[in-house]
Amino acid sequence: MTTRLATGDIAPDFSLADADGERTALADYRGRNVVVYFYPKAATPGCTTEACDFRDSLSSLDAAGYAVLGISPDTVDEIRAFADAESLTFPLLADTDAAVARAWGVWGEKTVNGRTFEGVIRSTFVLDGDGIVQRAEYGVDAEGHVARLRAELGA
Repeated sequence: MTTRLATGDIAPDFSLADADGERTALADYRGRNVVVYFYPKAATPGCTTEACDFRDSLSSLDAAGYAVLGISPDTVDEIRAFADAESLTFPLLADTDAAVARAWGVWGEKTVNGRTFEGVIRSTFVLDGDGIVQRAEYGVDAEGHVARLRAELGA
């Protein structure tokens, strides 16, 4: 397990390719609140539920002053196919070597269907406009997570 972030920490910066292969950096969002969420694998049931919940909540999150970024260890081609299939209109970013996942403390051991392996632990962070962690949630459930987050953020 990597070191986890906590409220008050400065979020580690990153620059990753999006679904179009263009670079997106966390620094691009300075001055704006941002929700950064990490998901294990594009186009899987839980990740699709979570991504679609964020998609369906974008207007209310935006109105409350929050941008949304999704990060996974998938390739650019995989996130492009996922974004296209689900009409996802917020940036999905490819962390293919999991360096960002490790820096944010979301890479670790997990067990799925009796199989234990290392991978992304579904997690969500809320950052202020200075890149300071306001909320760090590890091991969140895909279902209902976005609605709860919206309620807590007043979005």
